[in-house]
Amino acid sequence: MFSKILIANRGEVALRIMRACKELGVKTVAVYSTEDADTYPVQYADEAVCIGPAPANKSYLIQSSIIAAAINSGAEAIHPGYGFLAENADFARACGDNGIVFIGPSPECIERMGDKSEARETMKMCGVPTVPGSDGCIDTVEEAQEFARRVGYPVLIKATAGGGGKGMREVHHPNDLEAQYKAARNEAGAAFGNDGVYLEKLVLRPRHVEIQVLADDFGNRVALCERDCSIQRRHQKLLEEAPSPALTDEIRRSMGVAALKAVRAVDYKNAGTIEFLLDQDGRFYFMEMNTRVQVEHPVTEQITGTDIIKEQLRIAAGEPMSCADRAPFTPMGHAIEFRINAEDPDHDFRPCPGTVTVFDMPAGPGVRVESYVRAGTKISPYYDSLVAKLIVYGQDREEAIARGKRALDEFVIEGIKTTIPFHKKVLENEAFVKGDFSTDFLETQMGDASNG
Repeated sequence: MFSKILIANRGEVALRIMRACKELGVKTVAVYSTEDADTYPVQYADEAVCIGPAPANKSYLIQSSIIAAAINSGAEAIHPGYGFLAENADFARACGDNGIVFIGPSPECIERMGDKSEARETMKMCGVPTVPGSDGCIDTVEEAQEFARRVGYPVLIKATAGGGGKGMREVHHPNDLEAQYKAARNEAGAAFGNDGVYLEKLVLRPRHVEIQVLADDFGNRVALCERDCSIQRRHQKLLEEAPSPALTDEIRRSMGVAALKAVRAVDYKNAGTIEFLLDQDGRFYFMEMNTRVQVEHPVTEQITGTDIIKEQLRIAAGEPMSCADRAPFTPMGHAIEFRINAEDPDHDFRPCPGTVTVFDMPAGPGVRVESYVRAGTKISPYYDSLVAKLIVYGQDREEAIARGKRALDEFVIEGIKTTIPFHKKVLENEAFVKGDFSTDFLETQMGDASNG
């Protein structure tokens, strides 16, 4: 195991990684911008290094500053968390070039699976079901029109790089294709420096279900059940649960087997997530792979008894994972994660930075909170609006929902607007309680999304 690692991130994920390290006896180095100098993760780490001013493109995205901080502090490895440089192949390669272990997959895997068009072709070749789509990127409007005519509307335009819904457009009518194609390319170019897009047949009213995978250097590969991430707004996840209320044991096993096929096809190592679309007839299709730990990883930890961050550290250190002999595809109980964001759900989820004046967390059986926030913490406009993750666990979905209601009622955050009221409404929604929903839940079951 490593003796010291650097965490190239901030906020709750940085603190989550540091806590896992402390339990393993690993020293930690925090990097921080001037904006984050007084945050709890910086105080919690064994060492801390300032890497620049508030904007991420002058601090958390400056690879040379982070590499220098690792070298100067004597860190043997870097954990990127999620976001920022977590899926940057050049950064992973730079770590290796400087004798530092990147806690994640190889640069080659990041490149291969990060390019969604290439990833889709790889999955087709290894027998993983894929949505009918274009052969590689679509370079002209005319090519896009021809593809749409061939497969039929609606279609989905997707950026080949990046994620988070950027460069993604639904097209339901031929008259809208040209404008949406150009808009998707412009947005993708601005967000990722790569304006390449490809087209897929749009699966109507799907569920978003993903499989957590782990693989090490000893040939061990596991699929740690699934997460249902269908409660979204504009392709941004708001609430996740595990297991999915839509999956039968048969579909769960088939999806897990497909995920492991994907892992073998690219010789993937470390933690990753294979994301699928599940249609209303129980058919599933590969969507993309995230080559990092996910925001929603705690729900999988709760139903499998696995510490995914610790497993990442073990794998990166050249040790076998500790969960290799775990019974496959077998969830224990039910978990739900609520993303508590500094946003106003009554006004189109508008970001609400500011200073938290009261932060009283819920407690009791089956309640877990991941947060870096304390009373007095400033929620910065420079970074993601995630304030906390509330995770509840129950023996079954009914108990998890009841526990979620209780915990949300106990969770008091003042000084800023948050999405707590929105999550309370979700748990009272009849369709959600029945488990009968898809990715259009906000629009079809809760009215206009801006009314939360």
